[in-house]
Amino acid sequence: MTGGIKLEESWRAALADEFAQPYMADLRAFLVAERAAGKRIYPRASNWFRALDLTPLEQVRVVVLGQDPYHGPGQAHGLCFSVQPGVKVPPSLVNIYKELQSDLQIEPAHHGFLESWAKQGVLLLNSVLTVEEARAASHAGRGWERFTDAVIRRVAERDLPTVFMLWGSYAQKKAAFVDGSRHLVLKSVHPSPLSAYGGFFGSKPFSQANTFLEARGRGVVDWRLPGADRAEGPAVG
Repeated sequence: MTGGIKLEESWRAALADEFAQPYMADLRAFLVAERAAGKRIYPRASNWFRALDLTPLEQVRVVVLGQDPYHGPGQAHGLCFSVQPGVKVPPSLVNIYKELQSDLQIEPAHHGFLESWAKQGVLLLNSVLTVEEARAASHAGRGWERFTDAVIRRVAERDLPTVFMLWGSYAQKKAAFVDGSRHLVLKSVHPSPLSAYGGFFGSKPFSQANTFLEARGRGVVDWRLPGADRAEGPAVG
């Protein structure tokens, strides 16, 4: 499945058994056939495992679960909720920024590029890692969910205390097996404009995460994003 695709070494070792499973061969065949049929797939293949490449297993301190990559041109680059530089900040991320400002008094960034979080140990993991252009959830049920379940299990099985931010019922069901006595499991509604006012706003996930991590000797995440203090950049909304 990873033939020709870069994958960070700690994850390659931890997931070797998964890559050897028949379902991963079936998933690869599906993706090859979709591209052969001329369908545009997001993100590009080199970014399918970008979340894992940026956040090695031993460095994971926080897990944020998304569902499906963005399906518009130029948006998805392998991290949940994140978009590439120069792309308008999506509505759910706008609300994440609003809660970050309320929680930690961090001014919203004028971009949606979250790689600086990933490089600090925040695993920004979608449940499904690919999508067809303009067709949300088009690659659901093809095998990615089983693979990303395995990713979550590898993190949850470690002795290192980790924060799991489970926003929305989908994420909460997917990570229902995480041991809340060992890890901090933060649950709220999804930050989508359809639900954010039902409990996401005011949930203070960022300060709770840092308090938990610091108390256990794992340091804190600097949730400020480069460029947060600049006036220029795409309008958010």
